[in-house]
Amino acid sequence: MKVVPEVLIVPTGTANIASVAAAFRRLGASPTICDAPAGIESATHVMLPGVGAFAASMQRLAAAGFDEALKRRIDADRPTIAICVGHQLLFATSDESPGTRGLGIVDAHVGGFPAGVAVPQFGWNEIEAGDDALLLEPGYAYFANSYRATGAPGWRVAMADHGGPFVAAMQRSNVIGCQFHPELSGAYGEALLSRFLGLR
Repeated sequence: MKVVPEVLIVPTGTANIASVAAAFRRLGASPTICDAPAGIESATHVMLPGVGAFAASMQRLAAAGFDEALKRRIDADRPTIAICVGHQLLFATSDESPGTRGLGIVDAHVGGFPAGVAVPQFGWNEIEAGDDALLLEPGYAYFANSYRATGAPGWRVAMADHGGPFVAAMQRSNVIGCQFHPELSGAYGEALLSRFLGLR
């Protein structure tokens, strides 16, 4: 009997949940929207999406009690993927929202792009991943971001370049962060989500 992977999507209040859910359905998974913190810790797979501002997304998580549940889940090394602003929320702080603390899973800062480059970064960019990058692979993915991290201590990283190298994606055991949008990245993004679900 075929097992249908279940994915719990954590709403940040600013994410395009419809496109994320559609990407998982194309893979044969069953996505649902989280409505209580307890579900975050018990779900087999969790996605933290985000589109918009760091502070607004973090405030939404905290108001619902999702922030502490996410920390406990990630501390327990349960399969979790965070994308775009969701990826940035894994960090401690961001130039976008001075004074707002992120989840602090990654002890590092999210900064802005240097002067002289197009901001936001919109479009496809090349990702370089080393042989030790686990589920992360080289290829091209779609980005839409005004801020980025340049390092993720303790994580395996795949890098891209836009006015200098930045963290395109990172992985620590069963937890993945993606600055790009896998749901908008064609075959490359689909393959990553499939690997996350254990389908490849």
